[in-house]
Amino acid sequence: MGWAIWGLIHYCRSTNAAPKLIALLDRAVSGDPDGNVGFLDHDEVYDGFCDPPRMLAPAAVADIAAALDRVQLGKLLADMPASTEVAATACGFGAGFDADAREHLTEHFAAMREFYRTAARHTQCVVTWVD
Repeated sequence: MGWAIWGLIHYCRSTNAAPKLIALLDRAVSGDPDGNVGFLDHDEVYDGFCDPPRMLAPAAVADIAAALDRVQLGKLLADMPASTEVAATACGFGAGFDADAREHLTEHFAAMREFYRTAARHTQCVVTWVD
């Protein structure tokens, strides 16, 4: 998913978006706290950088996929600043980010939504962790 979804979460927090939306996005990239996948919690996979790997069961994946389908991203990003620098700051992107923030967030959100749709369609689990 890249780091863009954390930028979307940052933007949502900075614009006081609905807490349920923020929780949804966070869950999609961070998993459920009780979804620890102990067999992946070792140095070759998990280096301690962030939370250990977590698993989302098929029912959770289906819930997330359905909720992501209801997100109206265009409305959410409608008031994003036009200035590249100001928009990047609103997303928490560091200095030197010179892309179109709206396009960047849209592309990565669409990829995440499609990922969850596909996983839900196949009744799959999803393992999340920051690598």
